Amino acid sequence: MRPSEREDGSAVVEFALLLPILFLVLLAAVQVGLIAKDQLLLTQASRAGAREAAVNLDDGAVREAAVTSAGGLDPTRIDVGVIREGTQGDPVTVQVAYEVPVATPLAGWLLPPTVELHASATMRQEVP
Repeated sequence: MRPSEREDGSAVVEFALLLPILFLVLLAAVQVGLIAKDQLLLTQASRAGAREAAVNLDDGAVREAAVTSAGGLDPTRIDVGVIREGTQGDPVTVQVAYEVPVATPLAGWLLPPTVELHASATMRQEVP
């Protein structure tokens, strides 16, 4: 036999051994992308909440504005906090937290079961 004929199957075996690892890394990369998307939605929610808090003293309306603007997130997992300092002209900060479950199957050993995301936005209060 020629040497090239003896090595024909080795590439297939090496690929078969490497494929599951590559698949898991790909799943982890997809999950990281989903977490990044949720972080962007959370940042948008904190900005919408801060805009509402700047013109409205009702913390319930601020929470509603934040949850509404976070379109793809589970509203039961969103925690909204409002920090007001002083009165008109002083800053108001809206902090939003969200616990993201890791949804990609088989990637659990690469990532924790849940990831805690945080975002905050500060604006000047327009109401006395």
